[in-house]
Amino acid sequence: MGGVEMAAVGEPTEAISILEEALLFLVVAVVCILVLHRLRVSPVLGYLAAGLLLGPTGVGLIREAEPVQALAELGIVFLLFLIGLELSIDRLRALRRWVFGLGLAQFLLTGAVIAGLAHFLGLTWPVAVLLGGGLALSSTAVVVQLLIERGEVASPTGRVTFAVLLLQDLAVVPLLLYASVLSGPADQSIPLALGLALAKAALAVLLILVVGRLVLAPILRLVASTRSTELFTATMLLIVLGTGWATSQGGLSAALGAFLAGLVLAGTEFRHQAETDMQPFKGLLLGLFFLSVGLGIDALAIADRWQLILTGTVVLVVVKSVIATLLALAFGASRPVAIRSGLLLGEVGEFAFVIIATATAMTLLDGRTAQAVVAMVGLSIAITPFLPFLADRLIAVLTPATAPLAEVRQGSEPRVIIAGYGRVGQTVAALMARQQVPMVAIDLNPALVQEKRQEGLSIHFGDAARHELLKQLGADTALAAIITLDDPHAAARTVAAFRDHWPKLPLFARARDREHAANLRSMGVTSVIPETFESSLTLARGALESFGVPSSALDELIQLYRETDDHKSGTRDEG
Repeated sequence: MGGVEMAAVGEPTEAISILEEALLFLVVAVVCILVLHRLRVSPVLGYLAAGLLLGPTGVGLIREAEPVQALAELGIVFLLFLIGLELSIDRLRALRRWVFGLGLAQFLLTGAVIAGLAHFLGLTWPVAVLLGGGLALSSTAVVVQLLIERGEVASPTGRVTFAVLLLQDLAVVPLLLYASVLSGPADQSIPLALGLALAKAALAVLLILVVGRLVLAPILRLVASTRSTELFTATMLLIVLGTGWATSQGGLSAALGAFLAGLVLAGTEFRHQAETDMQPFKGLLLGLFFLSVGLGIDALAIADRWQLILTGTVVLVVVKSVIATLLALAFGASRPVAIRSGLLLGEVGEFAFVIIATATAMTLLDGRTAQAVVAMVGLSIAITPFLPFLADRLIAVLTPATAPLAEVRQGSEPRVIIAGYGRVGQTVAALMARQQVPMVAIDLNPALVQEKRQEGLSIHFGDAARHELLKQLGADTALAAIITLDDPHAAARTVAAFRDHWPKLPLFARARDREHAANLRSMGVTSVIPETFESSLTLARGALESFGVPSSALDELIQLYRETDDHKSGTRDEG
C-alpha cells in the first residue's frame, strides 16, 4: 500500500524520528478525542482527517506511511480480540446462517458485480475478479468501532453486520492466494489452491478453539494466583499477539487469531479483567490505524482525477450498500436491520489496500489505476461515520413504525418516557395505564413496535440513547424516564443522554445486579432496582411464608434487609 501511495509524492528531504512521530500521534489522539467528544462526532473521522493533514500530501510531517502502518495493524488485532470477548461459542453458532449464508452471498455477489464493472472499464477478467473481491470487503475496524460507539454490537444490526465482516476476514486469504496464482505459472490449478487455503483456515480455527479451551484458562488461573497485575497484563498481551502471530504464520489473518482467542476467553471468569487490561492498547493502536489510513489518502491524486474518483466512490458505496441490504432482507432480516447493516457494509475495507498493493507489486495493476482505486478506498472509509445517520433517515422514511414520531410534539402533555418495551417495560406500562399516567415508549424491535402500535399503544421505533429522538418524545416536559433496557451498555448510553440534556429529570432504571445498579447510581439515576436482588427477596419471602413465618415479621425483615443493603451499596459506591 505504502509503495502505491508514495509513488505520486516526491522523495522526502528530511524524515522525522520515531519519537517525534509518536509525539505527533499522541498530540493528535488527545486533541481528536477531546474536540470530537465535545462535538459528539466519531473520533474515526478526526483520525482520518489528521492523517491526511500530517501525511505526505498535507503538511508533510509524516512522510513514510509504512512504519506507522506496521504498528497500526495491531489496532485491528486488539479490536477483534475484544469483540471475541463479547461473543460466546453459542452465539457464534447461532450466527452460522448469517456468516456462511448472508456473508458468503454478499462477498460473491458484490465481488461479481464489481468485477463486471472493472472488466467493462478495460481490465482483463482475471484481474477484474481479483479487484472485485478486494473491493467487496468492508472495513472491520471502522464498522465495529461505530457499532461500539452506538452501543449496537450485540443488537440485531451488530450481529448481522459482524457476521458478514467475519466471512470477509476469512475471504482475505483466498484472495491473496488468488493474486499469487495469477502471477504464477499459467497451468497452476486455481480451485485446488483455493481449496487448500480454505482447509488450512478451517484447521486453524478448530486447533485454536480446542487447544485454547484446554490451555488458556488454566494458564490464566495460574497467573492470577500470583496476584500480579503486571504479570496478568503481560500474559494477556502474549495471548493476543501470540495467537495472531500463529495464524499469520499459517497464512491467515492475525486479527482472526486474536478474535478466536477472545472467543475462547469469553466464557471464563477472566473476561472482564482481560477487557479492562486490553482496552487502552486497542484504543490507541486503533486510532493509529485510522491515522495511517489518512496518511494513505493521496490528495494530489484526488485533485488530479477528482471527478473520476468521486464518481467511483459513490458508485462503489451505493452498489455495495444496495446488494448487502437486499441480501439481508432475503435472508430474513427486518427492514431497519437490513438498511443499517447494508449501509455500514457500503465502504471498502482496509484489506483492500493489501490486495491493491499485492496486485501492483505483481504488475497485475498499473500504478495509475492503483492510485485511483486507493483514493476511492480511502474516501469510502472517510465517509463511513456518516452512513449510520443516513441509515436512520432512510429508516424513518421507509419504515412505518418510525414515521409516527412526528405525532409527538413539543406542546404535548407531560408524560413518562419508557426506554425499552420488553417484558419489564410492558409491565411498567401496564401499571402506568392502571393509574392513568400518560406515557410513551421507545424500542429498537420493529416487529414489537408495529404489533403494539396496532394495539393502540404509544410506542415508537428508535434508539433511546439518541437525544434528538428523546426530545421528539417530549423529554423537555416529561414527568420522568424509566429505563428498562436489559443491555448494560445501552442502559448506560441512555442514562448519559438523559443526564447530558435533562439533568433534573427523574430517572428510574432496571439493573441486572447490584454492581450494575451501583454504576447507574453513580451516573445520576434517581432510583435503581437490581433484578437479582429483588428476585432473591421474593424467593426468600415465599420460602419463609411456607415455613409459617408471619407476614408482618417478613415485611419487617425484608425492609430491614433492604435498608442494610442500601447502606452497604452506598458505602461501596463512596469507596
